[in-house]
Amino acid sequence: MTATPTAIPTTRADWQALAQALTARLETRAFIDDTFVDAVSGETLATINPATGETLAHVASCDAADADLAVAAARAAYARGDWSRLSPARRKQTLLRLAALMEAHQHELALLDTLDMGKPVSSALGDIDGAIGCLRYTAEGIDKVYGEVAPTGDDSLGLVLREPLGVVASIVPWNFPLMMTAWKIAPALAAGNSVILKPSEKSPLSALRLTQLAREAGLPRGVFQVLPGFGHTVGRALALSMEVDCLAFTGSTGVGKQLMQYAGQSNLKRVYLECGGKSPNLVFADCKNLDQVAWNAAAAIFHNQGEVCIAGSRLLVDNAIRGVFVDKVVEAAKAMQPGDPLDPESFMGAMVDETQYRRVLDYIAKGREEGARLRVGGVAIDGPGYFIPPTVFDGVTPAMTIGREEIFGPVLSVFGFDSEEEAVAMANDSDYGLAAGLWSQDIDRIMRVSRKLHSGQVFVNNWAGPDMTVPFGGVKQSGNGRDKSLHALEEYTELKTVWMALAP
Repeated sequence: MTATPTAIPTTRADWQALAQALTARLETRAFIDDTFVDAVSGETLATINPATGETLAHVASCDAADADLAVAAARAAYARGDWSRLSPARRKQTLLRLAALMEAHQHELALLDTLDMGKPVSSALGDIDGAIGCLRYTAEGIDKVYGEVAPTGDDSLGLVLREPLGVVASIVPWNFPLMMTAWKIAPALAAGNSVILKPSEKSPLSALRLTQLAREAGLPRGVFQVLPGFGHTVGRALALSMEVDCLAFTGSTGVGKQLMQYAGQSNLKRVYLECGGKSPNLVFADCKNLDQVAWNAAAAIFHNQGEVCIAGSRLLVDNAIRGVFVDKVVEAAKAMQPGDPLDPESFMGAMVDETQYRRVLDYIAKGREEGARLRVGGVAIDGPGYFIPPTVFDGVTPAMTIGREEIFGPVLSVFGFDSEEEAVAMANDSDYGLAAGLWSQDIDRIMRVSRKLHSGQVFVNNWAGPDMTVPFGGVKQSGNGRDKSLHALEEYTELKTVWMALAP
């Protein structure tokens, strides 16, 4: 594939034409030690366009043999020092070049994610913008993170240095392919590590294109490699490797637990996890502009087809306004119907694949069986592709399956409450703690409730508004890592103490 930037598409026809041209020249091989190669086994996996059910390409399916090659190349690159010992200012220049190349190819990168996992292209463009912003923010922060001088007497000098960990394996999900990639690799590379990326087998195409841009930007051989494949093969091999120093993962809680076990079975590598969520969104009766709040509450779950770790999937509404408010949420949901992902006007696209499509429909059936009141949606859309409309259940109780388990689809569960204490207790009654939201005009209530919510993030009178300046991550079974902000750089560095005895 050439490095020529694409023309700017604006209409559905433009995106369709670009898609046709793009799919004719996809890179499908793994990227190991600065070379595109087939998997050692010769195995491939099919990546499917979920909007049509058609196969986009057959991509190299890596396993343990490929992981061994990539780890050896990453370790050799780290030892050479042409990246790990490069000055922070020089690393910054390289990552800024990569960000500029991504910006020049943003439409192509967005389209790859749209074709691969079914999200609307307008949403994918926003993701790419976020990925570029992440690279730029992190690159600019490299030479602004200082070490420390310890407080000592005149006879000593204590230094606290930050050094790269070594080899980092980043395992990213399919729902925000390139944005999650940037959140992981930007701080790891900025700190001087060698990075091996395993994209989801459901969405590997943008990661493989990124390798070409990274090479053009000047990343040295072996510093950034990409291994497409399945989690139980190449992902497991990376997690068990004695030469991988850190695992950075975004995905399900179940897989996150497995990765922690693999770390214990191997070399006690660091494991940073951003896992599942069942995020509560609390709406109090004193909030203003119910129409706007209802729209935001609907968007909090239906954006990206509900395939979002921080989706506001539990809507907790003060019973004093519940009837009126839920009616407004239903009307908002009706305006967010799925459409062709290549149509810039589509709010929602297709579910990522048939497996996820069937999973969501099973949860919808379970909601009906357990007595929740279906207000809108609930029936799959006929035709090719895997499309499910926005679905709202009212009258959900904490004992219901749809009220407790992460569905990862466009299904909203509505609960009612009569007091602030009841709302907080219900919100915290979850295994997860990734995000929470609250809508109120009472500043005292905002401060009280924000502190009481067991969550890594609390959004007040917005949903998912933060930018790169604040960390992203959860508590409880939502994980332990933090993406974004300068705090992310801390995760990919090792503290070293140097203590000097000084002559009198």
